[in-house]
Amino acid sequence: MTGTATDGRGSGTPGVLAVDSGGSGLRVVIATDRHAAVAQRESSQPVRTGSRGIDPGHLMEQLVPMVRILLAETGVTELRAVAVGAAGLATLGDALRAELPGALRREFGVRAVALAADAVTAYVGAVGAHPGAVVAGGTGLIAVGTDLTRWRRADGWGHLLGDCGSGAWIGRAGLEAALRAYDRRPGGSAALLARAAEQFGPMPGLPGLLYPRPDRPAVLASFAPEVAACAEADPVATGILREAARHMAESAVAVCPATGEPRVAVTGGLFKMGEPLLVPLKAELERVLPHARRVSAAGDPLAGALRIAADLAAGTLTLPGDAAMLSVVTPKGD
Repeated sequence: MTGTATDGRGSGTPGVLAVDSGGSGLRVVIATDRHAAVAQRESSQPVRTGSRGIDPGHLMEQLVPMVRILLAETGVTELRAVAVGAAGLATLGDALRAELPGALRREFGVRAVALAADAVTAYVGAVGAHPGAVVAGGTGLIAVGTDLTRWRRADGWGHLLGDCGSGAWIGRAGLEAALRAYDRRPGGSAALLARAAEQFGPMPGLPGLLYPRPDRPAVLASFAPEVAACAEADPVATGILREAARHMAESAVAVCPATGEPRVAVTGGLFKMGEPLLVPLKAELERVLPHARRVSAAGDPLAGALRIAADLAAGTLTLPGDAAMLSVVTPKGD
């Protein structure tokens, strides 16, 4: 398949393209001016990973048809910049960095491409181009911060080695408390035992249901809302969420600038659990980061990718570059 009506060099209706590639699929938006999204498409199929890491060919297979539809809908004929935020980019992104900019140029004539870890787009979506720290929580958890000279990250090591305070961490702790109650060991929760049995069946069968699952982190995280639901009346559940908040605050401290008035925000589906988690987290952040200003997240990772694309197109991108976290690429000739 060859290029569109624009080659990135002629006149036309200019726009930018933002892409958010994560575990739940692909989201794509085109905007015609700074930060104003005009059309969006999404796919529920996550981009494959293999021996070469994130598969750039599979990403393009999904992306090209969606972008062509968006170009037709918006009348945009010139893509000045593209920003792609991708889960796993820092550790699995070598092939993507090597091949995606050239593929985007050949298909759409675009020359300026920013490739960002999804933690970076989550950061930019939440607090913009300001010094600070953002805790991004869902099934997993990572904290990202910057003083605008370099990026720092903490945790994000997966459910076996880290992701402390994440949905998977909370769910696992809740199920451990349920099993303790089943065994009549100290630290158990009868309330969590009842909810675990309702969701998973008899407790002796839980290991056989859980351990072979390739989506084990998501299964663990599915129990996190049950922990939150028990927190008001159950001290064990309350303690789990307080410990989760402590872990999150520790990660925020690890990445937050130590001077000035950095902005601190949280973002991600985990925080839809509401006050049972947010109240202890607010208290922990105030305790360990008294110099920081707590703010509400302004937008999500797709909004962050759009901000990066718009700033790249305007020549005003001030975020620090990083080989693993955020790189701007000008593709070589075909």
